[in-house]
Amino acid sequence: MSPTNPVLNHHISSQFNEDLQAVNTKFMTMGGLVEQQVTNAIHALLDTDVNMALEVQFKDNAVNKLESEIDEALTLILARRHPAASDLRMVIAMSKANTDLERIGDEAAKIARIAQNLCEEGGSPRGYMETRHIGNQVRVMIHEALDAFARLDIDQALHVLLADADIDREYQSATRTLMTYMIEDPRHISRVINVLWVLRSLERIGDHARNISEQVIYMVKGLDVRHASLEEIEQKVQKN
Repeated sequence: MSPTNPVLNHHISSQFNEDLQAVNTKFMTMGGLVEQQVTNAIHALLDTDVNMALEVQFKDNAVNKLESEIDEALTLILARRHPAASDLRMVIAMSKANTDLERIGDEAAKIARIAQNLCEEGGSPRGYMETRHIGNQVRVMIHEALDAFARLDIDQALHVLLADADIDREYQSATRTLMTYMIEDPRHISRVINVLWVLRSLERIGDHARNISEQVIYMVKGLDVRHASLEEIEQKVQKN
């Protein structure tokens, strides 16, 4: 049978779609798990729930396992199906987004480890109000980034980029506030430093959610916007 036979081409395309749908389902499963990990890590910290903190750390293994499985599946798709154009962009984007999801899981585990330590020390240090606020924003960002990825929604992807800029500003403001507090009252330096590390992890989670949203733009428009400003991205999207 000739490789140009339309029946064969249809079979290859159909098989590619099935393979990609299977890995996409696993990717979204991982996304849901990671989103829950972040929610639970913040809950463990704010509610001094040591059992929840331990559970988040334990479940990080499941996130890592899914990342490896997705990587392997995408490698097989590239080797067997040789996708081109938009199909290739989708495989590449999912591979990169997969890495970002795994790193969000790592940051959630870090927050859980800090929560465990603070739970054992007892008492709530300064900075929990900022942590709750930024944590809530970051959880929304993850959800919207995954939703934009699932629906190839550029408008929602751009909304996540805007939210990340807000997170960066609020992180800087919270950091300045807590640094001032430590200077004025050195007795709580070690505990407040732990809160600063939590805020840093939340800021990084926001960055990873932004990265996932940038991959949505790459999939739909074929534009690499990883190092562009928000204004440049909006201009490129409108022109393309």
